[in-house]
Amino acid sequence: MRRKPHPIIRITLLVTGVLLFLVVAPLASPLPGPGGTVIAALGIILILRNSRWARRRFVRLKAQWPRVGAFIDRILIRGSAKRRRERAKSIATN
Repeated sequence: MRRKPHPIIRITLLVTGVLLFLVVAPLASPLPGPGGTVIAALGIILILRNSRWARRRFVRLKAQWPRVGAFIDRILIRGSAKRRRERAKSIATN
C-alpha cells in the first residue's frame, strides 16, 4: 500500500500537473511529434493522483461514458482497469 505524501508535496504535484496540462501541453502541441499529448497525459496523471475532486469527476465521467472511461484507463494504464479486464475475462471463461 502506498503511503500518502506530505500535503505540501501533494499540492506541489497537483500544481505541476495543472501547469503541465494547461500551459506546457498546448505550447508543445504545435511541435513535431507527440510531445503535447505525452505532456498532457502526464499532467492528467498527476492531477488524478493528487486531487480527490478530480478523481470523483473522473469516476462520474467513466460511469456516464463507459467507452471514453475505458479508453482513458487504457491510455493511463490504470491498475483498476487492468483488474476489471482480468475479472471480466475470468467470468467469461467460467
